[in-house]
Amino acid sequence: MAEAQAVTDEQKNEFLFMQLVFMFQSAAMQHLGKVKNPLTDRIERDLDQARHTIDVLGMLEGKTRGNLSPQEKQFLEHALYELRMDFVDETRKSQEQPEEKKEEPS
Repeated sequence: MAEAQAVTDEQKNEFLFMQLVFMFQSAAMQHLGKVKNPLTDRIERDLDQARHTIDVLGMLEGKTRGNLSPQEKQFLEHALYELRMDFVDETRKSQEQPEEKKEEPS
């Protein structure tokens, strides 16, 4: 039977960091209306909350600059890029939606 390799503190911390980024990314995706809210099983959009969550990840990127492994840095940068592009897309969609027309009496 092969012995299990011990996980180093650095590996554990890298996994936990990526898990943290993924947690914020998932929350932002819910707020952008890209995935269902698991609690309500509905698509819900809250662009203000999405912006806040993306801003938190941006702050995390700034505060950890120079202290991340290449994998952590790439993971965070990719998550932020995707979220920012989705945010722009959803903002554009909300601006393009015509206001509901009021029916005039015949």
